[in-house]
Amino acid sequence: MSQVVTGDAVVLGLRPARLPSRALALLVDLVVVWTVYLLISIGLAVATAALDEAAVMAVQAASFVLVLIGGPIAVETLTHGRSLGKLACGLRVVRDDGGPIRFRHALVRGLLGMVEILISFGVIACIASLVSARGRRIGDVFAGTLVVRERVPAGRTDAVPPPPPWLVGRFAQLDLSAVPDSLWLGIRQYLTRMRQLDPEAGRVLAERLADELVARTGAPAPPGVPAAAFLAGVVHERQMRDARRVTAAGGVGAGVAAGGFGGVDAAGGAGRGGVSGVPGVRVGAGAVAGAGLGGVAGAAGSAGSAGGSGAGVPEAEGASRGAATGFAPPA
Repeated sequence: MSQVVTGDAVVLGLRPARLPSRALALLVDLVVVWTVYLLISIGLAVATAALDEAAVMAVQAASFVLVLIGGPIAVETLTHGRSLGKLACGLRVVRDDGGPIRFRHALVRGLLGMVEILISFGVIACIASLVSARGRRIGDVFAGTLVVRERVPAGRTDAVPPPPPWLVGRFAQLDLSAVPDSLWLGIRQYLTRMRQLDPEAGRVLAERLADELVARTGAPAPPGVPAAAFLAGVVHERQMRDARRVTAAGGVGAGVAAGGFGGVDAAGGAGRGGVSGVPGVRVGAGAVAGAGLGGVAGAAGSAGSAGGSGAGVPEAEGASRGAATGFAPPA
């Protein structure tokens, strides 16, 4: 694992991609790019059949530059470092500090890649990658980038420490839809290694990540809560939401197979806790709000009970569990 120093002088662990995985990703990208280039060339040859030889040569040169050089640059810029080949191999191009790349990084990599990969048939890139301690080619060195592995075995990943007990459930109303994956990755890397960092540098990094998270969610951080605890609480909330979605999806599927679950009426009549007269499957609001708790009495679905056998949680009790929004720890 490579040691990467961020702009705040904090060491983060990244897993650089080595030559075999990078070569495989490059092969996939070259196959796609050359296929697109050949198809475009055939179309242009038909379209420019009436032009003179100089015009045809100019069109072919422009298509070569735009497709074989401009195409990969545009793809890496728009996807923040993940081309089709890198996506298939679980790789990603990031900055030296672990952040997402921008247009200038992709531009430098693409221009030097024309010499390293296209003109030299990949010989220069292979030699540079073998010599580099982190497997970087010349384009990565000049662009200040690094190709890392995004997918690692589950057993080798560090567990995110849990938040303080008094913060559990305090961020249930927080909107996390606008938080990008790159920010989640940075927060996770910090939380799994915060005990290995210098205290002052760790505090600065935690505050910067917390500010970025607040900017994405639009809600201020709770007063009096340390930045590290705030980050751990939000990550825990996201994990709980993911778990509830999986549980809810599994519970609804089992209910449909059994002939109806809470607000589900597979026969097409009036569902118990659903809406009458709607054919097919109808999931009441209570079944969704229950999220794996056995079903909650629907606030918008019915006046009945969610759950075929009455094993649901009463609406008042479910609301009391999810309505806690205070941030202050217990006295």
